[in-house]
Amino acid sequence: MFFRKRGKLRREENDQLFYHIETLKERYDLQRQLIEHSVDPSDDVISRMKLSEAKYSFLLREARIRKARMNRL
Repeated sequence: MFFRKRGKLRREENDQLFYHIETLKERYDLQRQLIEHSVDPSDDVISRMKLSEAKYSFLLREARIRKARMNRL
C-alpha cells in the first residue's frame, strides 16, 4: 500500500527526465548543425551549444545513475 506511491512517483520522474533528455537532444543537434553550416560562428552561439551539450550529458548521466528505462509500447 505505501510502496505503490513510490513506484508511481519514480515512473513519473523518469518520464519527465526522458522528456527533458529528448528536448535537450533536439536543441543540441540544431545548434550543432547551425555551427557546422556557418562560416564564422560567433562565440555566443558556440557557448550556447556547449551549454546545451553539458545539460544533455548531465541528464544522460542522471538517467544512467537511476538505471532508468524508457517504457516503449
